[in-house]
Amino acid sequence: MAYRWLMVAQNEPMQLQEFDPGTPGDGEVVVEIAGCGVCHTDLGFLYDGVRLNHELPLALGHEISGTVTATGKEAEEWQGQTVIIPAVMPCGECDACKRGKGTICRTQKMPGNDIQGGFASHITVPARGLCPVDIDGLNAVGLGLADVSVVADALTTPYQAAVQAGISPGDLVIVNGVGGVGGYAVQVAAAMGATVVAIDVVAEKLDALKDYGASLALNARDFDGRALKKEIAAFAKDNGLRPNEWIILECSGSKAGQLTSFGLLNHGATLCIVGFTMDKLEVRLSNLMAFHARILGNWGCPPELYPGALDLVLEGKVKIAPFVEQRPLADINEIFTAVHEGKFVRRAILVPEQG
Repeated sequence: MAYRWLMVAQNEPMQLQEFDPGTPGDGEVVVEIAGCGVCHTDLGFLYDGVRLNHELPLALGHEISGTVTATGKEAEEWQGQTVIIPAVMPCGECDACKRGKGTICRTQKMPGNDIQGGFASHITVPARGLCPVDIDGLNAVGLGLADVSVVADALTTPYQAAVQAGISPGDLVIVNGVGGVGGYAVQVAAAMGATVVAIDVVAEKLDALKDYGASLALNARDFDGRALKKEIAAFAKDNGLRPNEWIILECSGSKAGQLTSFGLLNHGATLCIVGFTMDKLEVRLSNLMAFHARILGNWGCPPELYPGALDLVLEGKVKIAPFVEQRPLADINEIFTAVHEGKFVRRAILVPEQG
């Protein structure tokens, strides 16, 4: 019998439920889950009142990897394959999808939001868009299938932001908020040839990235907004980088962080909003006009970009192992509390006990 941990109410412990995955429908598969990462968005659902699209009770979790154990019609080729499940699964049939805009598909499915999620032993999902995983390739870089669950959001979301922003060699990229998603944003930007400035308020997170793509690490607590911008400008000048056209990846998901990132806009800059917060902030939008700058939203990542993101891992250009730690799924309530209280520096991956 399969099982999952259900959110039953805001700020309440999740509850264990046994269930029968049944037979997948046409175009669907059942995946035995190897691991599911704990994301900032999951915390938002459980603690902060972020609205869910599915009624409670609901299993959260959208960073999922595993093995296909059952298939419906027209999905038989996936039987037995090891896969990463996209965190956002577009329908593939609507006008937006057909024009390559799957991230705004209005019938998209997000595990742990639109459908039952990955804090479970098994999950049923559409087969469309699954990303196959080469186990031998993973083993060659010292990873297991559970480790790459975080590719489904923590890596692919900043990867999509980097692709959308057009990061290329010679760019100065600033990543604000380098825990979780932001840590991978640093590595992705560096892998694309950019020089990367990492900003955070937690010294351990900054220290962790000094050997993984960050050419300059700055603690925002040590600077006001003007001094921070001046410090980065001096770094750019000293290293022969452009004084303008900075690309800023806002990954903090906080009001203070978003204000800091907006304040770093300069002529021709691109600000990518990757992190999420319910907080509102007041900014002067006319800065966009004056600087001829732009702000880009970033919702998930289209499934067609997943193989490219995974290749960065298999080629050793993006490291996962130093930034994750596996914990038993049975400890989900304790782990959520600890993550919410800021006691985790690494991304927690919850691993179900398979019977």
